[in-house]
Amino acid sequence: MKSEKITSTVAPHRWYADACAAAHALDLVGERWALLVMRELMFGPRRFSALRASLPGISANVLTQRLEGLEAAGILLRRRLPPPGAVQVYELTPWGLESEPIFQALGRWAARSPAHDPTLPFSAASLLLSLRTMLDAGRAAGLTARIGFRLGAERYLGVLAAGRIEIAAGPLDGADVVFDGAPAVIAGAIYGGQPLAALEAAGVLRLTGDRALAGRFVTLFPLPEKAPPASLRAAQSTASRDST
Repeated sequence: MKSEKITSTVAPHRWYADACAAAHALDLVGERWALLVMRELMFGPRRFSALRASLPGISANVLTQRLEGLEAAGILLRRRLPPPGAVQVYELTPWGLESEPIFQALGRWAARSPAHDPTLPFSAASLLLSLRTMLDAGRAAGLTARIGFRLGAERYLGVLAAGRIEIAAGPLDGADVVFDGAPAVIAGAIYGGQPLAALEAAGVLRLTGDRALAGRFVTLFPLPEKAPPASLRAAQSTASRDST
């Protein structure tokens, strides 16, 4: 059977001209900022202004280009909300949402980088994706809880059960505990080991609900061991050569 050449909506100058599906993935999302735009849409539709605010450093022109490219590729779509909102938003298509494991694999891998700087800007989507990525099923075994997150004007409810956490935007009704603070502050408690009491005393975090649960929750996301720094790898390589 003779294969047919399929016309793509992706601009030809971006193509690697490689039949490998991983290479085609880079054709689709390899432009700078493209994956981060997708990350920001993982938890629901966003307005252009909200996307730009959550991506420090991106220009309006570049954001427009990435949105147009991802839309042309079928990864996201734009639609107008019904009244009284009546504003244009962008959201991932069902196929676009299938990309979450890519972010999880990249996140787990890059968390081992000695050069990773956790003090850089950290969006709400970054925090929530990291929780779905780094949750240790063993540590969470037997724990069922509803965890609320009040991140500025945004509200998210996480349902923790069976060693997994599902998170969606929405009201915090029924939450066992609510974390109220900037994403970077909550990340500091979870990944940086900053005591919850100290963050509360500093006025940057507010906890409501089950405080014991909050204390246990922040221990469920251990970071992987760092990869050896380049200088150590070079020394190990030299020592290996000298021993032969």
